[in-house]
Amino acid sequence: MPDVKPLQGGGAPVLERLVVVGLGLIGGSFAKGLREKGLFREVVGVDRNVESCRLAVELGVVDRCEEDLATACRGADVIQLAVPILALEKVLAQLATFDLGHAVLTDVGSAKGNVLRAAREAFGGVPVRFVPGHPIAGSERSGVTAADGRLFRRHKVILTPPDGVDSEALLLIERLWRALGADVEQMDVEHHDQVLAATSHLPHMLAYTLVDSLAKRHENLEIFRYAAGGFRDFTRIAGSDPLMWHDIFLANRDAVLQVLDDFRDDLDALRAAVVAGDGHHLLGVFTRARVAREHFSKILARRAYVDAMHSNNDLIFIAQPGGSVNGRIRVPGDKSISHRSIMLGSLAEGTTEVQGFLEGEDALATIQAFRDMGVVIEGPQDGRVTVHGVGLHGLQAPPGPIYLGNSGTSMRLLAGLLAAQPFDTTLSGDASLTKRPMNRVANPLREMGAVIETAAEGRPPLTIRGGQKLIGMRYAMPMASAQVKSCLLLAGLYAEGQTSVIEPAPTRDHTERMLRGFGYPVNVDGNTSAVTPGHTLTATQIEVPADISSAAFFLVAASIAEGSDLVLEHVGINPTRTGIIDILKLMGADITLENQKEVGGEPVADLRVRSAKLKGIEIPEALVPLAIDEFPVLFIAAACAEGRTVLRGAEELRVKESDRIQVMADGLQTLGVKVEPTPDGIIIDGGPMGGGEVWAHGDHRIAMSFSVASLRATAPIRIHDCANVATSFPNFLGLAAQTGIRVSEEGQA
Repeated sequence: MPDVKPLQGGGAPVLERLVVVGLGLIGGSFAKGLREKGLFREVVGVDRNVESCRLAVELGVVDRCEEDLATACRGADVIQLAVPILALEKVLAQLATFDLGHAVLTDVGSAKGNVLRAAREAFGGVPVRFVPGHPIAGSERSGVTAADGRLFRRHKVILTPPDGVDSEALLLIERLWRALGADVEQMDVEHHDQVLAATSHLPHMLAYTLVDSLAKRHENLEIFRYAAGGFRDFTRIAGSDPLMWHDIFLANRDAVLQVLDDFRDDLDALRAAVVAGDGHHLLGVFTRARVAREHFSKILARRAYVDAMHSNNDLIFIAQPGGSVNGRIRVPGDKSISHRSIMLGSLAEGTTEVQGFLEGEDALATIQAFRDMGVVIEGPQDGRVTVHGVGLHGLQAPPGPIYLGNSGTSMRLLAGLLAAQPFDTTLSGDASLTKRPMNRVANPLREMGAVIETAAEGRPPLTIRGGQKLIGMRYAMPMASAQVKSCLLLAGLYAEGQTSVIEPAPTRDHTERMLRGFGYPVNVDGNTSAVTPGHTLTATQIEVPADISSAAFFLVAASIAEGSDLVLEHVGINPTRTGIIDILKLMGADITLENQKEVGGEPVADLRVRSAKLKGIEIPEALVPLAIDEFPVLFIAAACAEGRTVLRGAEELRVKESDRIQVMADGLQTLGVKVEPTPDGIIIDGGPMGGGEVWAHGDHRIAMSFSVASLRATAPIRIHDCANVATSFPNFLGLAAQTGIRVSEEGQA
């Protein structure tokens, strides 16, 4: 291996010589970028085109060019092969006859199976210092004159190291690409070729074919004259190098044919729908496609083969101290009801109309999950969603794992629905969700006959095996949890016999209410809820009330900020959710309920809250399950109250999106509040609150709670890791500003 010396202060290596064979767009950009970085003492180019060589030197792409490949490679540290993919076979055959010394070989071809086959044939096996690579970057321009040292910045580069590759060689190539600003990933060769056939090769083939087909028509002048911007966007890639793509399609023949056959089947189905006037099929294709680009981009941004979306994992809120809270606002729709409206609407007979739907990422993940299982869903648009139900037995196997982002509600409830489906399903999520326990639903479902596999310690992903016969049971929950109760009741829709769930304490009853709203009988007797199979869900209309969990931040804000008078409109006041109101009133809050009514089986009211002097209390354990999601902001109320507040029986808070007890305790202590976390709760002594740096640990409720704390702080509060606020409250900052809470994204104030 070459002697790899780090740059001053660390970073990419400094080496003697880089040789780039093929000075087109990709090879030229690789050479130019590394030359500009000064990572090699000499960059040498090789290209059959004499003019390209002349221009490469003139434009500063390389230091010099060599006509003879053997001369260029003598003493090289890294040899980058950037020739057309079929020409690569000849170059590898030549290289196999040279003494390459310690040189590391790499390439930029997009069909890695073909590259490795060529390497085996040339060298009698893949050299241990050969690191195949594929940058996902390009331009409408081609040739050495298009070379751009910044071409790969914020683009994916996929390395496909073969078995037995030299680890130092692999590390070296990774460092070179990262020095150019690329996001480097690794894939096995077969997976790479299948993925690229679908995401790159097929779109290019379709673009070439469409333009060629239209150009051959006698009315082609009119077609191209009146083509809108969408046509130009779609066919832009047909301006790529024809010779290069000719080589790629032949080199990746098997994978291209497979994805082309799949696409042809979909195209035939679309044609048949048009012939038959099947608008439902067309609507399904178009609604799924409309949201798929954004949804899958979010999923894949941290994986391999798409451009990373703009993201800021440490989105910082700056909350300025002081202020009061006034006005009238309506917070977003209830998340729990939004989730369930999609789930039950999908399993209903007929079309369900939903208004007031929460367009946060958690609820959108539930929509996408059911789209993946063949349900046609229109929207959401301005809170309106139309769900074309498929019936209790109409779901279809999803094309792959169902990704649920950060939504624990989606995962736990879906586990119950999917336990008796005839197909296998895998439920996955983001890094935060992957840490959350799922045995609390998996174990009772297993008792009913479900086959569920989890990662270590019962954590996601969950793999649910289809075709299982479920038997209803009587289950006494060891811990109050609306998600566990709902999961088992939904599984009970498919189980043989009655399924009944006994709660140790009351929890939210949205599932029971909504099942009845869809015409499915639910027996509720005290703390026991039960369902039996054999009934159907009938489509209905749902109006989602404003989410009391979102309203909680403003209830506390107006309570603690002197001179506040705020009205929160049309808030759901389901008695299993009003723990936040009951606890605040016990602390002395001034909250009144106005304009009370019932909408779609759910009680709603306008909540008027005025500032008040709060006092510390011992929170009744009976109220804990009724306010489990609201405790982070209640801890802020306790910190602003006179005296001591004690919470017990809330161990559930330690397994939410974060350990909410410890994270809130850490933040409050930073602000100067006297706090003592306990295994199942917290003790908070109210008093003055300063400013400082706190961490939300990706937990949206923590981030919003410390935003509210600023109203009583004496200095700014800087809140780290706030990006997940969008999961539950998309317009939090806007409503906060409207009411008088001075919090904004850092740099946006």
